[in-house]
Amino acid sequence: MRIVFMGTPDFSVPTLEQLIRNHQVVGVVTQPDKRKGRGKAMAFPPVKEKALEYDIPVYQPVKVREPEFIEELKKMNPDIIVVVAFGQILPEEILNLPPYGCVNVHASLLPKYRGAAPIQWAVIDGEKETGVTTMYMAKGLDTGDMLDKVVVPIDPKETGESLHDKLSEAGGRLILETLTKLENGTAVRIPQNDAESCYAKMLTKELGEIDWNQSAAAIERLIRGLNSWPSAYTHLDGKTLKIWDADVEEGQADVAVGTVTEVKKDCFYVQTGDGRLKINEIQLQGKKRMAVQAFLLGYKIEKGTVLHG
Repeated sequence: MRIVFMGTPDFSVPTLEQLIRNHQVVGVVTQPDKRKGRGKAMAFPPVKEKALEYDIPVYQPVKVREPEFIEELKKMNPDIIVVVAFGQILPEEILNLPPYGCVNVHASLLPKYRGAAPIQWAVIDGEKETGVTTMYMAKGLDTGDMLDKVVVPIDPKETGESLHDKLSEAGGRLILETLTKLENGTAVRIPQNDAESCYAKMLTKELGEIDWNQSAAAIERLIRGLNSWPSAYTHLDGKTLKIWDADVEEGQADVAVGTVTEVKKDCFYVQTGDGRLKINEIQLQGKKRMAVQAFLLGYKIEKGTVLHG
């Protein structure tokens, strides 16, 4: 198959690699380069870096609906366009261009978790499993007919980052199955039931601010879901305190939520609206991420300290 690939972040790269190994990728479309880091140096999107390794032509239109880009796309004459976390909405002219259509690799078991952050919300919401869906692209947001699915269990200590990596690899494998079925005519289109869908809204830094009135279980899931970005945080002595790892503990003390109820050499406990949270790994503003045991060697946290969300 002649394939045009559209994608941008790290999540897209394993799918691109599988396509390069097994099909003919005639062009890669990704977002424009951006300035990153303290020095604001121009950085390539991860998909562009991978495409250049294989000398595949790269296109970076500011808007894919621009007539000039659509003409370039027509010249590539793709049999199919595969899209993975590209970052732009495709107009109908592009959706209808290739004979096999445009197929998206989406990081959830559709119709559940449509939207920008399905991986993290699956962890935050306490799902036991998630997965990857390949689907035909339509005008709506993640609303097209489904083609194939693969289920991926969510481990008890799964983080947004670890699940991202699992689903990224799973998506690369699944697209090959889907393309084989499309080629031999055995692919089955399954319409989505809109009533079963929910929207996985975009992540923001504000989302990470811990509300200690919530249960310990809910806060622990938030910590894992927002690891590694944007991270869950509270405030200690007027400074931002990121919490990277915690465990749920039973117990309800007669203190205000957010109060440190016990301090040990390798952890401390915080009262929540339901249960206690055992804090194992943190990062105080201006400091490195570290285990609580190392942190307490140079910083004193006393019983009765109140963490403010």
